[in-house]
Parts: sequence; C-alpha cells; structure tokens
Amino acid sequence: MSKDLGPRHLQLRSILFRRWKKQGLGPGDKIESQNEIIKFCDFSLITVMKTLKDLEAEGVIRRQVGKGSYLVKTPWAEAHWRIGFFYNREIVGGGIFDNAFYTRMVSAIEKGVVSDGHEFVLGSFTHDAMPTNLWDALDAVVLTGITDRTNTDGLAETTSQISLIDLFTDALPFHSFRLDFASPFVDMFQRFKGKSYKYLYLDSEILSPEQAARLKGFHDAHRGGDPAADVSIICVNQEVGAEDTDAMMAKIAEFQPDVVCGYVHRNWRDIIAAQHSAKTRIYGFALDSEKPGFVVKTSEWMGQVLPEIYEHLANRQSATEHHVYPAKFVP
Repeated sequence: MSKDLGPRHLQLRSILFRRWKKQGLGPGDKIESQNEIIKFCDFSLITVMKTLKDLEAEGVIRRQVGKGSYLVKTPWAEAHWRIGFFYNREIVGGGIFDNAFYTRMVSAIEKGVVSDGHEFVLGSFTHDAMPTNLWDALDAVVLTGITDRTNTDGLAETTSQISLIDLFTDALPFHSFRLDFASPFVDMFQRFKGKSYKYLYLDSEILSPEQAARLKGFHDAHRGGDPAADVSIICVNQEVGAEDTDAMMAKIAEFQPDVVCGYVHRNWRDIIAAQHSAKTRIYGFALDSEKPGFVVKTSEWMGQVLPEIYEHLANRQSATEHHVYPAKFVP
C-alpha cells in the first residue's frame, strides 16, 4: 500500500479539503475545531495548529475566538466543474462506441456538459474495480451499468457527487435518474387491445434493478392494459451475446408472435423480419430513434438530468432523490 511521504501539514491540508469537499461545505460554513480535528486524524496538535494557521493566512478559513472557525473560500472548487461519465465495460458488448444506446447517452451527456461550460471525462469500471481515486479529482460522476454483480462498496468513499443512471435502489444512497418504460408499455397494450395479438418480451439476462423494473412494468401493463393478450418471455443477452440468436429465433418460430418487444439488439430487427415475418411489429428500447419502439429523446432527458446534478453539487449531503423520465411509445 502506498504511503504519503509529504510534509505532515500538507497531508492534513489534503485530508481537510477532501473532508470538506465531501460534506459539500461552502463559504460561511462552520468547520471543525482543532480539538475535533485531532480526534478524527492521526496528527499532532502542533501539525494541526500549523495547518489551520496556514489556511487562515491564505484566507481559506476565518477563526473567531469563542465562536469557532468558518470557511471563507473553497480552493478545491474550480470556476468550472469536472463531470465524469463512467460505464460498466463488462456488460457493454463490443465497447461503448459499438453500442448505439450507450453511444447516444454519452454523446448527449457530453454535449450538455460542454455546452454548459464544464469539463467532461469519460471512463469505465468493472464489477470488481471502480476508479474511486480518479473520481476524487472530479466534481460529479454519472454511473451506468451497475448490476447485481457489481461491488459498490467503494462508492461511499469518494468525494465526488455520485449520480446513477437507469437505476433505483435503496441500497445506494445516491441521486438516481431512471427511464420509465412502464407508461409506453401501457400505451402499446392499449393501442392493440382487441386485436388478439401475441407478445414476445425479450428480457435481459443481465440482472439489475433496471432490468427488473422494466420486466415488472411489462407485466403490470399487460394486466392493466390488455389482460386477455397472450404473452411470452425469453431471456436474451443483448450486450455480449448478440450474435447468439438461435434460442430467440426458435422461440419466435414456436410462439409466432405479432409483437416482439423489450431488449432488442439493433441487428435483430432484420433477422426477425427475414426469418419470421416482415409484418412482425418490433419495439425495442432506443434513444433518439426514428424507428418504432420505446423511445427517449436524449436532449430532453439531459435537460432534466444535468441541472439536477449541478444543483446537488451545492449540497452533497442532501437527501437521496429519484427522478423519472418517461419514454414514449412510437408504433
């Protein structure tokens, strides 16, 4: 394990800045007394006194006898923010730029962040490794691709403001932004109610709260929109198993669906039309698509997401919030 060998007062300075940044403190906020600092760090009284004296001389803090110490300015804050977008590379088949859904998401976030005058950073993580040290150098990190297999223990340690895309979970106390596909499912069933259509839903093999929420939304829409409709479900791997279509096509041949919907890989539309029927209605999850499906306009979505991220930077200890953006059913 690496050890910081720099001067002790500079080590403490870094620790205090990290602590205050994580707490979301700003000018005018009260900070710990020197006795309180000694309790949570392994530094001598002399080091603590020197560090606070230096910070006061630089105008970072103001100390008032009998009243306490207060922040005057926040040196760790820049005139612009550094916003990172990180995806789980273990579930994005072929890489993020070989995946139309993620590519459009990245492009929309980058365009919004840069247009707002901030810095955009793109990166990735795995189920077992998250670059939390890198995230400490950023102001906000947007994460997508967290599944039931992902180790999220390190998230609470970073000073960066964490936001989760397409994920609601009480287990992670962060702000979340989820796409709502329950409403367009209802619209689909209601549109074709009475036509005796058969629906095949392609569920994802990649288990996650997002995947579970979409499956529940489909079931609820079926029961509430057209309970007489015949539905069937098959699990697919639309990310790293997109080339293996044998089981899916066998199910389609057996079930003979009028509608195939859900996690539809972009290459599957032509395969289904060629091997089954060109009349089959295919509705997949999509961003900015002009084809039929459950579509999200990324510019409008980011118009909701980014202002919320910026607002939470002012108070990183604010209560967890969940935000929903509805997709639209395009027949």
